[in-house]
Amino acid sequence: MKTILLLNKKFKMKISSVQVKTAIEHIADRINSDYEGKEILFVAVLNGSFMFAAELLRKVKPLNRISFVKIASYQGETTGAIKELIGLKEDLNGKHVILIEDIVDTGFTLDHVMSQIKSTYRPASIAVATLLFKPQSYRKSIPIAYIGLEIPNDFVIGWGLDYNGYGRNLDNIYAVDNHSS
Repeated sequence: MKTILLLNKKFKMKISSVQVKTAIEHIADRINSDYEGKEILFVAVLNGSFMFAAELLRKVKPLNRISFVKIASYQGETTGAIKELIGLKEDLNGKHVILIEDIVDTGFTLDHVMSQIKSTYRPASIAVATLLFKPQSYRKSIPIAYIGLEIPNDFVIGWGLDYNGYGRNLDNIYAVDNHSS
């Protein structure tokens, strides 16, 4: 199995780019079916979702636009503390909104974004699409309509996910190798 060294950590490949792209195609197929004849406003949560969002939008057929929100929910570990950096500039009233996340683990970030949208706007509908989902870590009850891949509670990088800002550009998804010497 392919391994890489990034900064001071060793990572091993867990999910190939082929598996990632296949998962994204499945999400796009479902969105294409569910939103046929409707306009979609995608709201991508930066920084991590940018690669997933780009690949997903290439495959979505209904008329759509994209906006971005950048928030920070942790400094090195998940704490549940949310600090919004850049807010939504779009009018979401009456729109079919799909939030794009790179990964949903505890759900604290997702809960914050959903609460803000629901309290500030009146979207016609709101759904969540995530590339990766950690069901063992999930602490919220927000339904995740579109899940690319379920993964264990591993620390992962690649496809927009990072380790101290590095590794977002990796074409495969790697998990930290806690058993390496």
